[in-house]
Amino acid sequence: MSLRKTSASVSLNEIFPHSFSSMGRDLRISSCTSDPRRCRDGALYVAVQTADYDGHDHVMQALQRGAVAVVAERRLPIKAPVLVVPDSREAYGWICHHLADRPSHHLKTIGVTGTNGKTTVSLLIESILKTAGQKSGVLCDLAWTPNAKRQTPSDAVPSASLLAQSLSKIRRSGCSHAVVETSSRMLAERQTAGLELDAAVLTNVRRDHLDCHGSVINYHRAKARLFAHLKSHGFLVANADDPASRHLMRRVSHPVLTVGMKMPAELTATLVDRCAGEQTFLLTAGDETAAVQTTMFGDHHIYNCLAAAGAGLMMGIDLTTVARGLEAVTWLPGRMQSICCGQPFGVYVDDARTPDALAVTLKALRNVTAGRVICVFGADAAADPANRPLMGRIVERTAHLGIITNDNPRDQSPLQIAHDIIDGYDRPARSHILPDRGEAIRWALAEAEPGDAVLIAGKGDRQYQMVGGQRLAFDDRDVARQWLEDIGSSIEYETPAPATILRFPSEVPALN
Repeated sequence: MSLRKTSASVSLNEIFPHSFSSMGRDLRISSCTSDPRRCRDGALYVAVQTADYDGHDHVMQALQRGAVAVVAERRLPIKAPVLVVPDSREAYGWICHHLADRPSHHLKTIGVTGTNGKTTVSLLIESILKTAGQKSGVLCDLAWTPNAKRQTPSDAVPSASLLAQSLSKIRRSGCSHAVVETSSRMLAERQTAGLELDAAVLTNVRRDHLDCHGSVINYHRAKARLFAHLKSHGFLVANADDPASRHLMRRVSHPVLTVGMKMPAELTATLVDRCAGEQTFLLTAGDETAAVQTTMFGDHHIYNCLAAAGAGLMMGIDLTTVARGLEAVTWLPGRMQSICCGQPFGVYVDDARTPDALAVTLKALRNVTAGRVICVFGADAAADPANRPLMGRIVERTAHLGIITNDNPRDQSPLQIAHDIIDGYDRPARSHILPDRGEAIRWALAEAEPGDAVLIAGKGDRQYQMVGGQRLAFDDRDVARQWLEDIGSSIEYETPAPATILRFPSEVPALN
């Protein structure tokens, strides 16, 4: 992708004062690209090198298309000026942000990373800022606003140039703050280079994306790269209850605000009451306490609220305003989204597509469901195959009924993916396989009885299914609503008997 500056040009010598240059003079550029096919007259070509691509092999193509200079990781036998840098990906990001007039430098920018909860925390922070009267933009999986249209699919990695352009649009729209969700891939691939943060939020770090990073250590290193983006006055908000987060926060020289429900922390939360569709908890910071009532439920959502609240407090927003901002987010697309058409059982669509996320979501439902928990799930063919049996094991142990189905089988055999999932079952005979995802959802809904809960996991807000080389329109929510309205509404459900709660004695007699 390319980026072009509409006003004055920028000096490469000012951006990279200590890099080797064959230019002999300062070169000022007004556009740059890492794609040789997009080079135009006067452009700077950055020879980006990745694991499976080397932009140095395409330098001549870039020059033939009009490039006037090259940024590379080694000296090149060409007549055009060459600037040699240690990491061309890092350099490309910094050039893009300078061409966009360093928008994150002028904005109060908050970066959010972690294994789970990034998108929710980003939108909770935006809500807190809005409640406090601050205009902000957010760049995350569910939102790319304001006036910053995302051109890539929601599951793709935004490029450095797109990030710089989007932040520039946020700044030009009159915003004072920006919230940026940063995945481990964005950090590892240096797509965040040039991003300058006033705050970093680390939600949690679990075992994930090993297919991309190769090892847990590399995954942790990728997450920790976010800390290097902090400005001199920046700070970190981290989860004190998460062991990996506690380990990573030791690498930070900036101030750290800890949040938690179990371990000692500066900002804590205490659950007061919880039921399906609502929970109340207390936020405590020092000698201040505020009650928060949310329609999104589960311990994982309390942790999301804690992370967002920590960022809000460190931005100078009072605790009461922070609490009202958290309450203003009543639902998020595909995040434990309730599908209600008058049926006597719960139906929830959630983005959970990793073992850890699936376990957290199922636990939240088990805690508020009087009847059975029925789970429709699968595994994306592009995800780490090692997660498949883990997901099967979690569903078998946590749900009362699990239905294995397609979730973007792509070019792989759906039955092979299902068999990989079943490998995690202790009792494979308990598994149910319905490869057609629509059929699996309808069957699960037909099996549900009053008091049950049906979880449709894996896609969340995504509205497509990748089968073979085709991208087919498909939305879990639409399938569920159609069945509930067309068929479920005509079923006469029996009224369940009142639930009997058996209380254990405070002292259990010893066995003889």
